[in-house]
Amino acid sequence: MRVLAIDYGDARTGIAISDALGMIVGQTTVIHSRNAKKTADEIAKLVKQVGAEKIVMGFPRNMDGSEGPRAELYREFAALVQEVTSMSVVLWDERRTTVEAHNILSAHNYHGQKRKNTVDAVAASLILEGYLSFLSR
Repeated sequence: MRVLAIDYGDARTGIAISDALGMIVGQTTVIHSRNAKKTADEIAKLVKQVGAEKIVMGFPRNMDGSEGPRAELYREFAALVQEVTSMSVVLWDERRTTVEAHNILSAHNYHGQKRKNTVDAVAASLILEGYLSFLSR
């Protein structure tokens, strides 16, 4: 089962796609857009292109587990993705994924523009890895 993970952002949205068996991260990309509809349409194209069977999207939570201040925006975007793909979207706790992504990139000497263009894809990979790990339990 191929799974597509989304790390939604205001200007860049990270995408990670599992291998065909749904066991590991197979590929990543970043959609550069500030327009939610355009981003959702690009996701729908990717879903068709790669044959994704499931969509998981990072969802902002506070460290105590309560919903973060951007939760409603993310729910609205998930509904838009669901509308354009005709697939349900699993909202997945994304606490600390961006922090971890920055730490990973720092450890590999990714700085400045290079990091800015990569961090969202790495965060999407972390969301996907967490979800795939959950599925395998």
